[in-house]
Amino acid sequence: MNKRKVNLGIAPIAWTNDDMPDLGGGNTFEQCVSEMALAGFKGCEVGNKYPTDTAKLKKALEMRGLRIANRWFSSYILTKPEEEVERDFRIACSFLKEMGAGVIGASEQSCSVQGQINTPVFDAKCILSDAEWDRLAAGLNKLGDIASGYGLKLTYHHHMGTVVQTAEEVDRLMSMTDADKLWLLYDTGHLAYCGEDCVEVLRKHVSRVGHVHLKDIRPNVVKRVKEEKLSFLTGVREGAFTVPGDGCIDFAPIFDILDGSGYEGWMIVEAEQDPAVADPLEYAIKARQYLLDKAGL
Repeated sequence: MNKRKVNLGIAPIAWTNDDMPDLGGGNTFEQCVSEMALAGFKGCEVGNKYPTDTAKLKKALEMRGLRIANRWFSSYILTKPEEEVERDFRIACSFLKEMGAGVIGASEQSCSVQGQINTPVFDAKCILSDAEWDRLAAGLNKLGDIASGYGLKLTYHHHMGTVVQTAEEVDRLMSMTDADKLWLLYDTGHLAYCGEDCVEVLRKHVSRVGHVHLKDIRPNVVKRVKEEKLSFLTGVREGAFTVPGDGCIDFAPIFDILDGSGYEGWMIVEAEQDPAVADPLEYAIKARQYLLDKAGL
């Protein structure tokens, strides 16, 4: 892949989990970003221990040769007042613009079960009505307009336990939204987790990909999550996710498709695990070497 077009980053969730703060609770922000840089990455996303003061955050990142690539935005288009969603979105966009990022990643959290520790992720997923699909698409198009005013691309993060999880739901969302207002945050791990062919999804939507999450899965753990009716968060604790090269996904065709399409932007290693079990630095180094070997980056 073209090093001049593709940047490599890593997510802080391997050091401290946003949804389960006890995972990596003792890991500091300084440790996190220092180890990201030590492993050879040039960028990152935003974690719950990052300074909210942009001057302080810039200084800490610049000392380590890191940049902010993206941050998660929880949208509630279906369940919160429009003005509240837009207000919160503008705050997030303003922060990212100040940090020099080019992307914001939204995930609709209305009806989401991803954060419910006792809810089976495979059995309790919400299915939208046609009217709800219309509202979601219209709301995302509007947020895309807002994002462009800040010089940002709005990308949509399909995610286990949410209203856009499956390949069919990704297809529907892409078909119902404007290509110049909403891009896809393509996440290998979440597609593989729910049994989808992540290569085929990429082939179909590569022209809409605005951001990439590289995540692998341990299929034996995912099988347990499904059979034992475990929650998404329990699956994380049990090690359902891992870094590229440590699970079952063949990333070679994924890199080929992205390269062939002329993809420009970030590829972010994101693998939420228990850092007491999977040392974040060790796994970051493992992922970085894999990307060098398989993608030439």
